[in-house]
Amino acid sequence: MARNRNCLYEEYVWEVPVRVTHWVNMLAIVVLSVTGIYIGSPKTLGLSASDYVMGWVRVIHFTAGYTFAVSVASRMWWAFAGNRHAGWCEFVPFLYPEGRRNMWRMFTYYTFLSRKVPHPIGHNALAGATYLLVFLLYLTMIFTGLALYAEHRPGGAMHVLLSPLYWLFSNQGMRLTHHMVMWLLIAFAIHHVYSAWLMDVKERGGVMSSIFGGYKPVKRRE
Repeated sequence: MARNRNCLYEEYVWEVPVRVTHWVNMLAIVVLSVTGIYIGSPKTLGLSASDYVMGWVRVIHFTAGYTFAVSVASRMWWAFAGNRHAGWCEFVPFLYPEGRRNMWRMFTYYTFLSRKVPHPIGHNALAGATYLLVFLLYLTMIFTGLALYAEHRPGGAMHVLLSPLYWLFSNQGMRLTHHMVMWLLIAFAIHHVYSAWLMDVKERGGVMSSIFGGYKPVKRRE
């Protein structure tokens, strides 16, 4: 932690695994969304629906899907191995009195009930709780995707391991769930970029730049 001439400290907040998985997830979601829309309805993107094109799009989709699954699993593991800003406590602030107070402060700011700008070092409490929901959506997307993929080989190891999903969903129900989660993640991504940019402007705390370099300027009193 280094001090600069503006009486701020550069604190190392986002470690390398956090930043890498963040960007891998982002790229994977973009690729999965575009290829998924094509697989579901080739005419939507105005592309050929030939077996050759569909085959390559499916390969890209499956590769991005496995990459996404490994990235999410890695981030979940790092929640136990990383620093305090990456830990699971950041995602369940509602379990702690101070966390609930911080969630309320953030909520009153977002809803214009308060003009006082919160200055968290890592995730703000309301965002942390939201990310817990996002990870649940990630897992839903991963497991429904794997279950749909496993249908090419009924009775195979993956098909057997994911058999509870076939009891919970019909084939069409699973496809619809997979599709709807995609749109929820896209909506979250839009809000995520907007809110991060907003807080960067209001806090002037380097929120946007920190996801590239890992460091955030922190006031000495913090």
